[in-house]
Amino acid sequence: MVKDPVCGMMVDPEKAPAKTEYKGQTYYFCAPGCKAAFEKDPEKYLGKEQHGHHMGHGH
Repeated sequence: MVKDPVCGMMVDPEKAPAKTEYKGQTYYFCAPGCKAAFEKDPEKYLGKEQHGHHMGHGH
């Protein structure tokens, strides 16, 4: 199982309704809408995973 980077759902790569490649990595999505959101702003979703803090939100 892999994690949908947009909504955080676990997705089976064999059955994922949508997938995309970005920087040589394949990402799987639970729905085409998540894929579209990811493709519009991939760094927004990937940055969240890697750095553990949200970008652009003041406290």
